[in-house]
Amino acid sequence: MPWQVVERKIGRAGGEKQRAARQREWDRRFGADNWAIGYCIEGEFVLQEAALESVYYRSYELHFHHHPDDLHELIALAKRLRNPHAEATTSVDLQVPAILRYLREHGLELRGTELVDIGTWEGQRSHPISVRLSPLQIACVLDPKQTLEQWWQSKKCLAVWSDD
Repeated sequence: MPWQVVERKIGRAGGEKQRAARQREWDRRFGADNWAIGYCIEGEFVLQEAALESVYYRSYELHFHHHPDDLHELIALAKRLRNPHAEATTSVDLQVPAILRYLREHGLELRGTELVDIGTWEGQRSHPISVRLSPLQIACVLDPKQTLEQWWQSKKCLAVWSDD
């Protein structure tokens, strides 16, 4: 197996400065382009980009399949989506791109007039659907007992390339 997990449960990516500092440290320890963030899925290391597809996007897809009223409400209400937490903290926004991709791939578009938050910041939200579509509420497709956010943060790991 070329990728070898060296650290599990590495936690949140953090803001831009925190991410850059961690990445510089990993470059120093393991060599630039010799490490990757990913997830162990069914005993195999999966790069984060692949997990975005197989876990993050699919979790939203399954949510909209089981909760079509949320989808209809979002389409009717929103003109634009934003992640207020990501904007406030410079953290990575995964939920808005996942939802926009879902809409695009299903030939749907936002038809409303509102700016709709996906998630909250400091307890504030723009609409009730902001909370319902938060990754803190969406069930994880691989483990419905966990929210998407719980699974995403608890399963994240660091791996290094090994030619052995």
